[in-house]
Amino acid sequence: MNTAARLPESGSFTSAPEKSNIRWFVCLLLFLATTINYMDRNVFGYVEPLLHNAAFMGWDHNADKFHQPVFDNNFGDVLIYFQIAYGFGFLFAGRIIDKLGTKTGYALAIGVWALSSMSHSLVTSVAGFCIARVFLGLGESGNFPAAIKAVAEWFPTEERAKAVGLFNSGANASALIAPALVAWVTSRFGWQAAFLTTGSLGMIWLVIWLAFPYNKLRRGATLTQQNLEPVTAGKPLYSTLFSHRGLYAFALAKGLTDGVWWFYLFYLPQFLNRNYGLSLADAYWYIVTVYLVSSVGSIFGGALSGWLMNRGMSVNNGRKTAMLITALCVLPVILVPHMSALFPSNAWPATLLIALAAAAHQGWSANLFSTPADMFPSTAVSTVVGIGGAAGALGGAAFTWIVKHNLSLHQLLVFSMAAGAYVVALAIFQLLVPRLGQPRTA
Repeated sequence: MNTAARLPESGSFTSAPEKSNIRWFVCLLLFLATTINYMDRNVFGYVEPLLHNAAFMGWDHNADKFHQPVFDNNFGDVLIYFQIAYGFGFLFAGRIIDKLGTKTGYALAIGVWALSSMSHSLVTSVAGFCIARVFLGLGESGNFPAAIKAVAEWFPTEERAKAVGLFNSGANASALIAPALVAWVTSRFGWQAAFLTTGSLGMIWLVIWLAFPYNKLRRGATLTQQNLEPVTAGKPLYSTLFSHRGLYAFALAKGLTDGVWWFYLFYLPQFLNRNYGLSLADAYWYIVTVYLVSSVGSIFGGALSGWLMNRGMSVNNGRKTAMLITALCVLPVILVPHMSALFPSNAWPATLLIALAAAAHQGWSANLFSTPADMFPSTAVSTVVGIGGAAGALGGAAFTWIVKHNLSLHQLLVFSMAAGAYVVALAIFQLLVPRLGQPRTA
C-alpha cells in the first residue's frame, strides 16, 4: 500500500506519495463521466429551436422571437425543475457517497441519470419534461460529490486543482461533441433521439466503471488529510460541519457563481439565435469556441494554484491567488450586451467575451472545488461538496429566474450580475476562511 508523504518543513503543502499513473486513468474516467453528465443536462437547451414545433411547449408562430412569454415561461420552468431537483439531490447525494464509498455511489448516480435522460424521449407535455428533469437532476447531483471525493482519494494537495480542472473540462468537451451529435441525430430521427443517444453513453460508462478495481488500487491518504481527520472524528458529522465556517464559505461561493455557468450552458444557443439569428447548426463553431477556450481555463486555472504552491506559496495563498485571478478575468463579460449594437451582424466579439468569462469560471471552479479537501477529511468531502452543490443549484435556479424574466429586454442587468459574482464570492470566502489548510472548526 502507498504511504503518505511527509509534510515539508514549511507546512505549505504535501508531496504526493509513491505515484502511480493509475491516478490519471481515474481522472480520465471522471472526465468522461462529467462529459456525459453535461451532455445529458444540456441536450434540452440544444433542442430548444426544435421545440418551437412541439405544440405543448406553447410557441406562438404569429409573434416575433422576442415576445414568446408562454414558451419562455415553459422552457424556463423545465430548467428550474431540474435545478431544484439537482440542488435537493445534493443534500443527500454527498452523504450517500461518503457512506457507500466512491465506486458504489458513483455507479448508482450515473445509472439513475442515464435512465432519466433516456426517459425524456417519451415526453408529450411540459409536465412530462419537468418530471423527467427532476429525476435527471437527482441522479446528476451525485457526479461532483463522487468525483471530488475520488480526487481527494487519488491525488496529493498540489495536484488536486489540476485534476479537478482536467475532469471538469468534460463540461467543455460535451459542448464540442453534443451540438454536432444532437444536430445529426435530430435531423434524422427527431428531438427524442438526442436524449436516447446521450443517455446510452452513460450506460456504457457504467459498465467500464464497475469493471475497474477502484478500491483495490486506490492510494493512501496524504498527511494533510490525516491532519484534518480531527475536524470530524468522533463527532456528529452534520453538527460539526454546520459549525465550521469553511462549509458556509464553500456553499456561498457555489451559490453565487454556479448560476452564471448554468446561464452560459442553457442560454448560449438561445442568445446566439435571438441576437444574431443563428440556428444550432450555424452557431456550432461559436459554441465550440466558447468551450474550447473554457477548457484551457479549466486546465490552466486548476494547475495555477499547484504551480504557485510548488514555488513556495502556502495552500492558502496559492489557492486564493488563483481564485482572484480567475475572478478578475470574468469582469469583461459586462460588455457583452453592447456588442450586438457595435457589431450587429458579427457574433464573434460577444462570443469571445463569453468565452473568456467561461474559461475564468472553469478555473475558478477547479480551485473552489479543491477547497473542501483543504478544510475537511476525505470521509466528509462528498458531504461538504453535496451541501455546497445544493447551494449552487439554489443559486442557479434563482439566477435562471432572473434570466428568464430579463434576458430578452434587460441584458445589461444579467451580464452585470454575472460579471460581479466572483469577486463578491471571493471576498466572502476570505472573510469566513482567512487560512485554508488548517484543521480548525470555526
